[in-house]
Amino acid sequence: MLLSAAREHWAGHPEASSRIALIVADRCIDQPLIVAAAARCAVLALVTGAWERGWTPEDLQQIARRRLTTAGVSYLIDAIADESQHYAQATVAPRWREDLHHIGAGVWWKPDQTEGHLQQWSRRHHTGLADALMTVIEVLAMLLALPCLPSIVPPPGSVTVTANPCRGIDQKILARVRALLAKAESTTFPEEAEALTAKAQELMSRYSLELIMVESTVDAADPYPAAARRLWLDNPYVAAKAMLVAAVAAANRCRTVLSEKLGFTTVLGDEVDLEIVELLSTSLLVQATRAMLSTGSQVTRSGRSRTRSYRNSFLLAYATRVGERLSNARDAGTAAVAEAAQLLPVLAARERVVDELFESMFPQSVSRSFSVGNAAGWHAGRAAADLAILDTRRAVVSGGT
Repeated sequence: MLLSAAREHWAGHPEASSRIALIVADRCIDQPLIVAAAARCAVLALVTGAWERGWTPEDLQQIARRRLTTAGVSYLIDAIADESQHYAQATVAPRWREDLHHIGAGVWWKPDQTEGHLQQWSRRHHTGLADALMTVIEVLAMLLALPCLPSIVPPPGSVTVTANPCRGIDQKILARVRALLAKAESTTFPEEAEALTAKAQELMSRYSLELIMVESTVDAADPYPAAARRLWLDNPYVAAKAMLVAAVAAANRCRTVLSEKLGFTTVLGDEVDLEIVELLSTSLLVQATRAMLSTGSQVTRSGRSRTRSYRNSFLLAYATRVGERLSNARDAGTAAVAEAAQLLPVLAARERVVDELFESMFPQSVSRSFSVGNAAGWHAGRAAADLAILDTRRAVVSGGT
């Protein structure tokens, strides 16, 4: 009955959720364990099915944030934690375990002879059985509607996950960089933000170059396999924000593909480069949004709102200008170490494996162009991008403001 209601909900009949939830709650009021077992059986099967369709715990949490209530997100995370108990640790990839930790998927409820998870969850959220079942049905409907995605992490239960250990920035350096960027994004003093972000960029750049040099002494013709990760972008202006991620990615030897309807962009590259792209993109998106919002609402002389077109153009210009600055910084960095002959074959080999992964995951991808509908927003975005903090050099200071 729960799955039937979920299918009707998915087909555009949301009233089925309340109708069937009330029927089940009424008929099974004296059988709480049966109700809890039925909900658990239905949800866990679809969670496992999501893994088989290329989704990860982080992906499910992100799509749930966009499509479900807070209660629905909570119930889904509990279901993910419950489903994850069925796998031996050795068969779960490190990145998968990181996802589970990041979304807070942990078993908090107690095995009980008189109550299942559903009843304990209901009490925790101060809701009745019928409302809890409505939440279950809405979660089921969302899981039924999920499309297939290219796999970016081996699903749990795989026997091969230990064959390719996860690479990335050293955790101590990563923690320092994240702390610096968090302070830079929260401070109200531009000079302090500049110094903090410059230090973070310095740490990342030095670590990346040192690692490339070390790997170039091993075997430039046999690079580490490329990897992929999804960066979820909040509405509005998803496409414009994705352009900013693409600009950062291109400057760090990575490629991107936007899935606008779902709300994420997939970044492909070396594990270390992916870490840098994620950190820089996140920080620059914060800086861009802050600069965009500081301009306030925009209206024409006749009083018609132009805020949306202005902000979209602002972000497109910001992304374009940041891409230009990052490309210049990349070329300067490459020239500085060009005398190390072994570096060029390593970079070429890395580019090759990234291209191969891109073609295998997205064989039918197409390029997309964007039009700018607001000149004022475009010029303001480029000006803001000139002030964005990208490297260890001092930021450009505006003379008029």
